[in-house]
Amino acid sequence: MALSDIELIHQAKQGNENAFEQLVYRYDRTVLSITLKYTGSTDDAKDLYQEIFIRAYRGINNFQLRSEFSTWLYRIAVNVCLSYKSRSKQYLKVSINEEDDDTDFTKNASEQLVYEGLSPEEAAAGNDLAEIVDAALETLSPRQKITFVLKHYEGYKIREIAKMLNCKEGTVKKYLFEAIKNLRKKLSGIYALQN
Repeated sequence: MALSDIELIHQAKQGNENAFEQLVYRYDRTVLSITLKYTGSTDDAKDLYQEIFIRAYRGINNFQLRSEFSTWLYRIAVNVCLSYKSRSKQYLKVSINEEDDDTDFTKNASEQLVYEGLSPEEAAAGNDLAEIVDAALETLSPRQKITFVLKHYEGYKIREIAKMLNCKEGTVKKYLFEAIKNLRKKLSGIYALQN
């Protein structure tokens, strides 16, 4: 029988590295998904992923069990993602010539964008649309972007996002409203073509 998060946390606090590894395995896909969608770069996402779990490992002894472990971990992920954008303006540049490596990680992310049954032309159009949407996401402020990613890509509720961002639900709603308004402006040409 698998141990609960609380049991694993207690063991990790006592120095059991295997317990911490089990916590990592439970949440690593979600953390990786958040960082990939936020950065748009496999390499940067992996770097942030690693930084998030290093911070969690170093901070596990300070975790007070006042919230779920996942909420605490995702709050770390949000903070790392937000500081990622402010560390260097070079991350705001998107290269259209960048080649993706053919790892399972990239393959899995791509599978989320294209579903079975598409013709090659439809798949190419879907990839073009995904690139346009990703470029539009890059124009959002860091808080708008992380809120949008958590809500619309990861499926979190506003209450959960507020805990992760350590803010009020009204603030999350404001970020989402602004993000959607800005994305609609950026993507208005696409909507005009489809109507």
